[in-house]
Formats: sequence, C-alpha cells, structure tokens
Amino acid sequence: QVQLVESGGGLVQAGGSRRLSCAASGLTFSRYNMGWFRQAPGTEREFVAAISRSGGATHYVDSVKGRFAISRDNAKNMVYLQMNSLKPEDTAVYYCAADRVTMATNIDDIDFWGKGTLVTVSS
Repeated sequence: QVQLVESGGGLVQAGGSRRLSCAASGLTFSRYNMGWFRQAPGTEREFVAAISRSGGATHYVDSVKGRFAISRDNAKNMVYLQMNSLKPEDTAVYYCAADRVTMATNIDDIDFWGKGTLVTVSS
C-alpha cells in the first residue's frame, strides 16, 4: 500500500521559512516524479513544484519561483519543500504527490496523494 506522509506544517510569520517533508513508502520511489500541490480554503488544488525521478530537473509555479525549493533523497524515500519569504497568500494545505509519467502539474495526472499538512502564514 502506497503511503505519502507529509510533515512540517504549522504557523509561521510572513517573511519566515518552513520546510515540509514527505515520507514515501509502498512504492519504488526512484521510479516516481514527485511534487507538491496546495489548496487554500475555497479554492481548487494547485500545482506548486515538481522534481524528476533523479532529482535533476525541477519545475515551479511562477508565484513561488525564487522562494521555494523542492528536493529529494532517493536513499531515504523523502521529498522536501523548502519555503522561504513566506507570504499570507501561501497559506494552504500542502499535499505531496507522486506520478510515474511526467512531472505532473495537473491533479488528474497524479497517481498517489498524501493527506496534506497545513501551513498558515500570518501577516
């Protein structure tokens, strides 16, 4: 059974930093592209960042470029999202995601989801 378990969410002040982690199990981790999506209250889930199987390629939504960094450790089956210069509009539930085919930016292309971790950025 595939499990993606996020951690690291919480309350942070605007301008601060937070590091999210996602522990994967039940899948051959190195065969999956990994990503982070987020969903703010009353909005649809949106793509944030993705990383290729080897970690050699990354992709970000424009609104987080230069502030967020995705990384992975295939030896530990872990993926991370380092979030810096946080803004109140970054407040959302952040979801870890895995896909076999491409560095998916569309929720319909995701194979597995975590349950999410809430990040709240106060102004």
